Amino acid sequence: MRGLGQTRSVNYMMDMATKVKQHASNEAQLNSPSYQLPALDQDFLLGDSMRGVRFLLEYAKAEQVLRQWHIRSTIVVFGGARIRLDGPGKHPHWYEQAREFGSIASQRGGALMPYGDARDNVIATGGGPGIMEAANRGAREAGAPTVGFNITLPAEQAPNAYSTPELTFRFHYFAMRKMHLAMRASALVVFPGGFGTIDEMFEILTLRQTGKFQPIPVLLFDREYWQAVVNFQTLLDNGMIETKDLDSFGYADTAEGLWETLRADVMNPRRPIG
Repeated sequence: MRGLGQTRSVNYMMDMATKVKQHASNEAQLNSPSYQLPALDQDFLLGDSMRGVRFLLEYAKAEQVLRQWHIRSTIVVFGGARIRLDGPGKHPHWYEQAREFGSIASQRGGALMPYGDARDNVIATGGGPGIMEAANRGAREAGAPTVGFNITLPAEQAPNAYSTPELTFRFHYFAMRKMHLAMRASALVVFPGGFGTIDEMFEILTLRQTGKFQPIPVLLFDREYWQAVVNFQTLLDNGMIETKDLDSFGYADTAEGLWETLRADVMNPRRPIG
């Protein structure tokens, strides 16, 4: 049998263990990265293993908003970010023609929803300055919604003041941005531009050539500029493309000419949202 002293000693140790247990801090556990909810853990979400999830998020966010706005089809306008209304040479002309086209297409194409509950031929751009600003501006001045698909870049790219704020998106991945630019497009209009504009133009032409994209009209604005920049005939003469590839795009030299060339194609009934 235990003595009285031994019993008291055992009881004392048990009391101390209980007190330690009651007062032990779980601060380290609460602050551990593994304890954070995955959706709130920035280090986890921005890690290499979650790249696929980030692709999905960039697709899903824009898609959800575009559906909420009932945007069924778009007219995508590409062009140089460095073109300015007060710029040199033909810059003011290109800017004003892109602005006018944005207004014309928005008024006549269905962006204002005059014929139903879906918006068609909504002007969509890369969301930045230059020609993108001009086209968004024309649409905005017509009272229509207009989309800006921005991309995070070290220079030049920031949202212009004319895309509809609720339809101004920001992407990290070029691939997902290009997908959103293309997937609702009923037409592509390419104003003069540099590397980025040429990259976007040839991507669409390549997708058309390979049958990976619906045969939408592609119009290059200012024939003189584009024929000086790209000698398509040399590509044909050297067997790099076929004659039929030259039929996958056309030219226009005025905003009104752009719309008149596109009108028959873009005013066809569009696919339903779904």
